[in-house]
Amino acid sequence: MPAQLIDGKAVAALVRAEVSERVRRLVARGRAPGLTVVLAGDDPASATYVRNKEKAARECGIRGETLRFPADVDAATLEAALDRLNADPEVDGILVQLPLPPGISAEDARRLQRRIAPEKDVDGFLPQSQGLLMLGEPGFVPCTPAGCMRLLAHAGISPRGRHAVVIGRSNIVGKPMAQLLLAADATVTICHSRTPDLPAVVRGADIVVAAVGRPELVRGDWLKPGAVVLDVGINRTPEGKLVGDVCFSEACEVAAAVTPVPGGVGPMTIACLLENVCVAAERRLGIA
Repeated sequence: MPAQLIDGKAVAALVRAEVSERVRRLVARGRAPGLTVVLAGDDPASATYVRNKEKAARECGIRGETLRFPADVDAATLEAALDRLNADPEVDGILVQLPLPPGISAEDARRLQRRIAPEKDVDGFLPQSQGLLMLGEPGFVPCTPAGCMRLLAHAGISPRGRHAVVIGRSNIVGKPMAQLLLAADATVTICHSRTPDLPAVVRGADIVVAAVGRPELVRGDWLKPGAVVLDVGINRTPEGKLVGDVCFSEACEVAAAVTPVPGGVGPMTIACLLENVCVAAERRLGIA
């Protein structure tokens, strides 16, 4: 039987509808939530992603603003901008769009990310946010892993008692994804580029989360029959086609449920970002 497709566009629309209702309640309390994106340079993918964030925020009633800087901007200028945003009571959420221009060193990029006030860390990337996630305490959860968990819940798939394999150990997706699955009572294995016999490990998984940025790495014969597959990857082939980290056609013949690319996990990232902005505004008002 072909796999069930987990429709991220449909679930994201439900999340955005919930966000719109929360925004209406916040407006009744005084004002709409505010999100500011700091965008440096002219990376086309970043520009497109930021436009999508602006549009989605506007449609939900969130006040969205993008501070744009040239590619030759220095770290001190960006630090000053973040300090102003941290002090601005009209701004509930701040995020620095990655990647930063090549002129910003990796050390400076880390310092810029950590300059955001913890109460405005709607990306969930700060050590404070990640630490709260590790401890199982309320905080901002990184948007893509949060979206994955929403997709599982919407599809009626409980991680409890299941073996979940997360392929990828990034701080943005892999590690927080593992923490969320662990909190949901899954047994979790994290795999990476040094994992021996990766296909054998994946074959033991009831839930597979692929987040490595390698097109169609995971093949159908890697999957246990009836597994659930969440494909976080989004890659463009030389022919211009968008594909995930999982070979979709092969996975559909083996898995019980799978997210498509595009239209699976991707739409959930922005939806959960907007949800985090609402959480930040509600906390500011003492209603969260």
